[in-house]
Amino acid sequence: MLGTEANIAHRLGFTPNIISIIGFILSLASAVAYAKIELWPVLFLSLAVGFMLASGFCDTMDGIVARKFNQASTFGAFFDSVLDRYADGAIYVGIIIGGLCEPIWGLAALTGSVLVSYTRARAEGVGVKMESVGFAERAERMLILGIFTIGAIFYLPVLNYGIIVLAVITNVTVIQRVYYVFKTLKK
Repeated sequence: MLGTEANIAHRLGFTPNIISIIGFILSLASAVAYAKIELWPVLFLSLAVGFMLASGFCDTMDGIVARKFNQASTFGAFFDSVLDRYADGAIYVGIIIGGLCEPIWGLAALTGSVLVSYTRARAEGVGVKMESVGFAERAERMLILGIFTIGAIFYLPVLNYGIIVLAVITNVTVIQRVYYVFKTLKK
């Protein structure tokens, strides 16, 4: 999957870290588009979702290039993870600033999103594998946000519903992970 694109990126000289940075920049562009929605809602929602999905593509591509061309490194994995957290935060902040959701739900979704990743990192730091624990990984969150953003092109309040969904499922995922770690470490 995406092997041809990875080959092209590699031939063009794109390292995994450069691809991660491009993905981060695309996330910032998405955040700005969400924040400036009042200028031209249909255009800016379209740009926001396009930039966000392109960022997600880069997030997938950096790992593929790293593995396929033996460029994987511990620092690269760390760097990618840090940029992903900033990217997630920027997009939620853009949505909140743009008035596209109730701020409390936006903050709950942002907090849940960060804690989904944090709980995985902390669990793995104490030796507990977290693969397939909970639903709201980054790819799923981006897909849900993308679907609700496309819906918002036709009916703007839909995006607030999407943020509510994300607030609930991210925080449920955090609770699932905490419980899973508790059960695993208790054995």
